[in-house]
Amino acid sequence: MPHYTISELKQNTGETPTTATVDTQLQKCVTKTTKSGKPYLQITLTDAIDQFSLKIWENLPQFSTIQQIELESFIRLEGDWIQNQYGIDANRWQFRLLNEGEIQNFLIGDPETSKIQTRDWNDIVKLTSSINDPRLNQLCAMFLDQHGDQFRRTAAARKNHHARRGGMLEHVAQMMRSAVALSGVYPELNLDLLIAGVLFHDSGKLWENTYPERGFTQPYDMQGEMLGHIPLGISLVDKLWDKMISDCVETAANWEKLTPSNDEVRIHLLHLIASHHGTYEFGSPTLPRTPEAQILHHIDNIDAKFEMMKQAYKTAPELAPNIQEKQFPLPANLIKPLAHISPEIAKANAFIERAEEANQNMDLF
Repeated sequence: MPHYTISELKQNTGETPTTATVDTQLQKCVTKTTKSGKPYLQITLTDAIDQFSLKIWENLPQFSTIQQIELESFIRLEGDWIQNQYGIDANRWQFRLLNEGEIQNFLIGDPETSKIQTRDWNDIVKLTSSINDPRLNQLCAMFLDQHGDQFRRTAAARKNHHARRGGMLEHVAQMMRSAVALSGVYPELNLDLLIAGVLFHDSGKLWENTYPERGFTQPYDMQGEMLGHIPLGISLVDKLWDKMISDCVETAANWEKLTPSNDEVRIHLLHLIASHHGTYEFGSPTLPRTPEAQILHHIDNIDAKFEMMKQAYKTAPELAPNIQEKQFPLPANLIKPLAHISPEIAKANAFIERAEEANQNMDLF
């Protein structure tokens, strides 16, 4: 019997039942009623990267047993799964609680996502360690040391893009790789500042979109709700900077001799956080006023939009061959991307062209 993640379950089920198991965390259990007044439960189940809802009718034994376990419990479901226009459903299904070893494996996430996030964490550590400016290098190291565990389980958003445990890690790593690539095209850019800006631009989301150590449900935080991630990110960097200076008195004294000055580096970094949404109407308290601020804003937007499109291609209904339905907040229906020509086909085509040219040359004699 196959064991699926939620995304795999969605991809591998249709109108014909598929027998499989899936590990989940119980996020919600809400009592509802049908039009005829009969009660039923709607439970929301989640894992590292996806979620789905399941209805439990009053005549099923699970109607009683599911209400006896606590929310955020980890459970394995087994059954004959189907999927239609109303979503995922199951016939002859049952569930059990996961044991502690199973829970730990579940929290790591599916192997593919875990592999990607391990690679991304290593890239972030490598790129921040490569920063030449000693102040920005030290600041990034402090952040990763003090907040690294929380950073690794934070989402980049509550919905729309990278809205999953570890999504922030993926988003930041991809942005850093983009920044490095663009610095090769625009060598005038201060790459040290840009890498640090990418690391810290959404750091306030540690209070907006972080996940608990044992869970896949984003809680709500008073600071995140009342202040938002841009002011929180500015505050975090300010506090880290002050602590860095106070903890490294002798080193900081040497830094005073550097050009640009400590104050210049600090304000430029804070400006990247403050302006990264690009416009006032999208929440930035100021507009991008430096090349690094412009680049940061655009690579942030590019990576978010690209991720939205990747997810939409997986889930959007097909309207016609190669055309999929518009998914909010994308602006239009999706068209299937143009496929790559494989190197083998290109090489074979070039060989044919050379052979035909040779034959034409022979015909001249």
